[in-house]
Amino acid sequence: MASQSQSQSVIAPKLGHYQTEGFFDELVDESTIARPDAELLVELINRLPPEELLRRQGAIERSLYQMGITFTVYSDNAGTEKIMPFDVIPRIVSAMLWQHIEAGLRQRIRALNRFLSDVYSDQSIVNDGVIPRELIESCPAFLPQCVGLKPPRNVWCHITGTDMVRDDTGAVYVLEDNLRCPSGVSYVLQNRHVMKRNFPQVFSASRVRPVSDYPSRLYGMLRSMAPPEVRDPTVAVLTPGVFNSAYYEHSFLAQQMGVELVEGRDLVVQNEFVYMRTIDGLQQVDVIYRRVDDTFLDPEVFRKDSALGVAGLMRAYRAGNVALANAPGTGIADDKVIYAFVPAMIKYYLNEQPILANVPTYVCQREEDRRFVLAHLDELVVKAAGESGGYGILIGPHATADQRAEFAEKIRENPRNYVAQPTLQLSRVPTLANNALEGRHVDLRPYILCSGPDDVWVMPGGLTRVALRKGSLVVNSSQGGGSKDTWVVAEAGQSVAVDP
Repeated sequence: MASQSQSQSVIAPKLGHYQTEGFFDELVDESTIARPDAELLVELINRLPPEELLRRQGAIERSLYQMGITFTVYSDNAGTEKIMPFDVIPRIVSAMLWQHIEAGLRQRIRALNRFLSDVYSDQSIVNDGVIPRELIESCPAFLPQCVGLKPPRNVWCHITGTDMVRDDTGAVYVLEDNLRCPSGVSYVLQNRHVMKRNFPQVFSASRVRPVSDYPSRLYGMLRSMAPPEVRDPTVAVLTPGVFNSAYYEHSFLAQQMGVELVEGRDLVVQNEFVYMRTIDGLQQVDVIYRRVDDTFLDPEVFRKDSALGVAGLMRAYRAGNVALANAPGTGIADDKVIYAFVPAMIKYYLNEQPILANVPTYVCQREEDRRFVLAHLDELVVKAAGESGGYGILIGPHATADQRAEFAEKIRENPRNYVAQPTLQLSRVPTLANNALEGRHVDLRPYILCSGPDDVWVMPGGLTRVALRKGSLVVNSSQGGGSKDTWVVAEAGQSVAVDP
């Protein structure tokens, strides 16, 4: 028995001086004993003196600063350019859990593509009463200009970032879908780069799946979208410019793929083909990975005051002479009200039960839901349907009476714009704070590439966002959140990330 006890203590070390405080922790259990895939990491943390963790944290932050990994906070009067905060303790995802997540995301993307194709054509899901017509027609992201579009291979959402959380039981929920211009993947790649250099031994021993092939997979998917007669397509990344919050990512991905980074003023449409201005004259562009919002893409069709898009781009797109990723119009599928119907989409289009659950959602447009929400604002999280980045949210249990009253009035004035959800006790991961390890709440944004209706690839990992303020549930970088590296453990036969 003594030998067995010693073996257990070696296999499952405790994380010293750490408290889970009753929350579900992804690195250790309620007794702070390392979970099965985290033993080596916990052993390393226990061996390292606190000042060494702080030193490595500082070294990583300096590396990220030198690489210029920034984002913009437009509402911050103290200065808009920020370095993405990074935490040195990674999040570890078991192979079995990842298998479940991956299957659920593939299913979800298949259904969302079917929905987008349907809602811009026959609208069978509306005619059959699965989604109320008024919710579609009142959605600001539903673009009548996109009715009748036929994207290559019938794929609308080529690149998706799906936000996910775990609750106090460890169950996984989809929090929202991001199908327009999802950002953050550059942080995933750079976080991994610096972590491998600063924790090489434990990283190698933990059998972590690679993420470094994302740019090549992205490039291959974009090339596959080109018009069929084009043998060697020219791909470009379309950015709004240097003042965009995600400009670093636009330039990084263009550089990693070896393609041109262009702004709208660099492109011109002639005879329904798109050309790029170069020092050698005009060069045809066949595929555009656009990081410009839908309504700014083409002043001929959408906003006439847009200086970010390309006049005539939609004509070239409808003619089949250029491919766009993602297709215009995808925003309706990440509207927070339409999100509530994704499980119904999966059943309707695929005749399958959802693998991943939504967070239970009250749609304030429904009178019964609205009455419940108004009566329970102190218990719920309320979200504005058209907002992102952590804005337009009321966290009822943490809000004042005046804030709840203000949101109640907003809901009454415009019920279509609000949904509400129960306040989940989000999972936590140990995080370096106040010179010690403390639990902080996290979410996860995996990135999914779709090349065909049933050709869906999920990056093994994603952006773990962490709420750096103690007790906060808001993980967005614009609201003071940071990020962690995400280690998905490889199964037998799967490739693992190599040493730097």
